[in-house]
Amino acid sequence: MTSLSVETLAAAAAEPITSAGNAQLGVAVLAGIAVIVLLITRLKLHAFLALTLGSLALGVLAGAPLAKTVASFTAGLGSTVAGVGVLIALGAILGKLLADSGGADEIVDTILARAKGRAMPWATVLIASVIGLPLFFEVGIVLLIPVVLLVAKRGNYSLMRIGIPALAGLSVMHGLIPPHPGPLVAVDALHANLGVTLALGVVVALPTVVIAGPLFARYAARWVDIPAPEHMVPQRPSQELEHRPRFGATVFTVLLPVALMLIKALVDIVVNDPADSFQRVTDIAGSPLIALLAAVLVGMFTLGRAAGFTKARISVTVEKSLAPIAGILLIVGAGGGFKQTLIDVGMGQMVMDLSKNWAIPALLLAWLIAVAIRLATGSATVATISAAGLVAPLAAGMSTTETALLVLAIGSGSLFFSHVNDAGFWLVKEYFGMTVGQTLKTWSVMETIISVVGLGFVLLLSLLL
Repeated sequence: MTSLSVETLAAAAAEPITSAGNAQLGVAVLAGIAVIVLLITRLKLHAFLALTLGSLALGVLAGAPLAKTVASFTAGLGSTVAGVGVLIALGAILGKLLADSGGADEIVDTILARAKGRAMPWATVLIASVIGLPLFFEVGIVLLIPVVLLVAKRGNYSLMRIGIPALAGLSVMHGLIPPHPGPLVAVDALHANLGVTLALGVVVALPTVVIAGPLFARYAARWVDIPAPEHMVPQRPSQELEHRPRFGATVFTVLLPVALMLIKALVDIVVNDPADSFQRVTDIAGSPLIALLAAVLVGMFTLGRAAGFTKARISVTVEKSLAPIAGILLIVGAGGGFKQTLIDVGMGQMVMDLSKNWAIPALLLAWLIAVAIRLATGSATVATISAAGLVAPLAAGMSTTETALLVLAIGSGSLFFSHVNDAGFWLVKEYFGMTVGQTLKTWSVMETIISVVGLGFVLLLSLLL
């Protein structure tokens, strides 16, 4: 863990590609974001092209050489697609297998039979929180989306009524709870106790996810009342199937990657020995790529073969699952490219420089620094790592509980107001079929609620403990 945090902090502090002052950088960032928003909303330009042009405008206005700006953008696009693209593809294959085999119908019919009306958002947030505990946010999204869309469509619910609780459950786990990478690196950088941080993180996460999930979903559904997008909803099988996968086998297949990643996280915490052979095996089996790949391969039997599919039919299902995600991959990748351009022009370092002289309480200072870096770079993980590195000296004289709360304050700040420079923003927008404005009024507001409410409970705990 130490090597991970050192390497990441070093990357975050890399030499900027421009020597512009803070004022010029601030103007460049605002202009870059404005270009993206105007191109999408006014000129109706595709988000991939708008993000590309906005990144170039940002670099040019910040005084960076065009060649280095292009290199930053392409590096960010490449790393984002490499890290998330394969997971999205595997998730799409698993989702298609679920849909075509009737497995998704089995899950939805069972959920609708047991959770009715007002109970549905609560059931959704519970499922999302459990699944989100060991998973990266993007992995949780691709696993949950087919079920969320089908529940919304079959149960005639507003998409936001079901989707917001699912997103809240995943996001809160991602920002506050180890073993997610941001909280883990912050724990290491601040020398916090992992067990205490995990326990207090759960205490903060539970009320936060309730407020930002089922409760906020009532208002989000009024502000953006949209149905599940037809082109993203897994369709019923074109032909009636003689058999449908059993509920138990279907749930096992969906939760297989969750279980593998959770086992990896537990072994890493308990064993904590990279040389241990069992930990090596779980580290490989529990990596997102291998875990999702295993689920796909298992699904070919538990879903495809159980529904009576031939080998040729399974091959066709896999092939048809990949075409619809091409646009999503490009948009998410371009969002990563814009984020990397922001980082490379020195925006994160500028925020840290400006915050050094802020004379405010440590927990609030840590949260504000993380918020500023999050707004500037769009990355929750970069915000967590950078803020942890900056406030690390403050943790030297703190108690175990205070240090854990400092980690949680940083994690809360790292989730503040996701917008157009966040790849997650575009992922949610495309999967839910929303406009930029609708995504800001729902997803972005939800993230802000998580951040502010999370800080509130951290401050409350600091008074009680």
